[in-house]
Amino acid sequence: MKTLLNHPGVESSSARPRLRDGHRALAVHSCGWKAEVGKPRGTQIRGKKTVDGSKLIGSFSFPAVTEERVMDPTNNYIPDRVKKIHLIATCGTGMGALACMLKDLGFDVTGSDQKIYPPMSTFLLNKGILLSDGFNGANLSCRPDLIVVGNAVSASNPEVIEMNRMGLPFCSMPQAINRFIAAGKKPILVTGTHGKTTTASILAWILHEAGLDPSFVIGGILQNFNSNYRLGKGEFIVIEGDEYDTAFFDKGPKFLHYDPFMAVLTSVEFDHADIYRDLGHVKQAFDRFVSGISPNHRLLAFGADKNVAELIHDKKCRIEKYGMDGDSFWRLGSVSITPPFSLFEVFKQGSRLGVFRTRLQGEHNLLNALAVIAVADHLGISKKDLSGALETFKGVKRRQEIRGQKNGITVMDDFAHHPTAVRETIRAIKPFYPDGRLLAVFEPRTNSSMRKVFQDIYPLSFDQADIVCIRKPPLLEKIPAADRFSSEKLVSDLKNRGKDARYFPDTESIIDFVHKEARSGDLILVMSNGGFDNIHERILNLL
Repeated sequence: MKTLLNHPGVESSSARPRLRDGHRALAVHSCGWKAEVGKPRGTQIRGKKTVDGSKLIGSFSFPAVTEERVMDPTNNYIPDRVKKIHLIATCGTGMGALACMLKDLGFDVTGSDQKIYPPMSTFLLNKGILLSDGFNGANLSCRPDLIVVGNAVSASNPEVIEMNRMGLPFCSMPQAINRFIAAGKKPILVTGTHGKTTTASILAWILHEAGLDPSFVIGGILQNFNSNYRLGKGEFIVIEGDEYDTAFFDKGPKFLHYDPFMAVLTSVEFDHADIYRDLGHVKQAFDRFVSGISPNHRLLAFGADKNVAELIHDKKCRIEKYGMDGDSFWRLGSVSITPPFSLFEVFKQGSRLGVFRTRLQGEHNLLNALAVIAVADHLGISKKDLSGALETFKGVKRRQEIRGQKNGITVMDDFAHHPTAVRETIRAIKPFYPDGRLLAVFEPRTNSSMRKVFQDIYPLSFDQADIVCIRKPPLLEKIPAADRFSSEKLVSDLKNRGKDARYFPDTESIIDFVHKEARSGDLILVMSNGGFDNIHERILNLL
């Protein structure tokens, strides 16, 4: 007997799933369940449209029907016996990690993706995972026991169409993690608009150094492990809880799939404009998450964030606030910088816990470390182990990562793309390079940063940069013309604020300018969530 997997908005049954508003699900059209009104007879379904054109019914959404592509929702289950697993869209950070973990657990794993290239392709192939370049129904000819569908995959994907035709069992990435990786363990979930990856990474390293042998699945490469995943034998698993949607058949946030033993909530701001309508929509998702935490389990929340403060009010779980305010259960005290280290003081319920040392830069990162110290304290980790792990934590790739130094010039890579992240990253790094200039190179390429939702906020993010280089968004044609972000306007606004700001139509012109402009002592800070045409190495080669 197959058991339907839980969705955030669906109650399971072995037959057709029942939505939490009482409707029965019939079948999937394009992506999502078509609802059959159960009571009263003849009731019309009315719902608001979400940003992706789907209609909302209660807490569950399904996209508007565009073509008949019937999909049996009862095939969204994981069989009791699984040997062969195929992952659609394998080369993303999360799906790649899952593929490797499944392979390490002894499963026969295959995968497919578009534009397969190193380093992920090499990494997966070295693991013995057979990769297919491009999506094709023939990739399922071996008839896998289970298909894991990545969240970037649409219902029109050829492999999804073939999966439906063959009637194969399928699941999302979080469902697979729950079943194969997190089962029997105590999940520690790190969520929030900012700081998830770094906070989760610090925690994983501290648990490891304390001898707790943790497992983890994180959205960045931990430099201490040179990996973004680990299969440990200990009782804890650290998971980065993403607010992005789960899959085309499950538009709820990924973090709603997990039942955390302990959780961290770092911040809540508007982001992911392709998924969320506005800040209120984002807050709804986080509210569902916080409301779902068991009363016996604990949430560490950054209380200085007004959105977080609203969300945690009157919730049933055990809540402890961390921050810099006097009423914080966990408080960040005095901070001093002695490059390459930051020293920071920690108070627990008003009593001084100690002074810790880390290579992490910036107040925001020290607050991330504070949250981890709070979690570690509840797990009984000694101050000695905490201190040693914080001091030896090497950081995360693409988070303030030094890519190279040449002729006295440093090139740093950072994932910052949200206006808050850009501002805090520049503010954090500036004190560590007092003898030179900070050249900020920014590529807006996320679904949010390529939209004009942050057009008037970005000019405030570069105040501490000496020279600002803004590239034209490389994928702007994907955004409706009326919604597009303007790099030219950002540069104009920055100049009006007295900044030395320049617009560049392409990466080559930035490289040429930076090569001629940079001098010994300068820091070139490159900020993008993408590869940015390998700009880091190309600049270093010219310096």
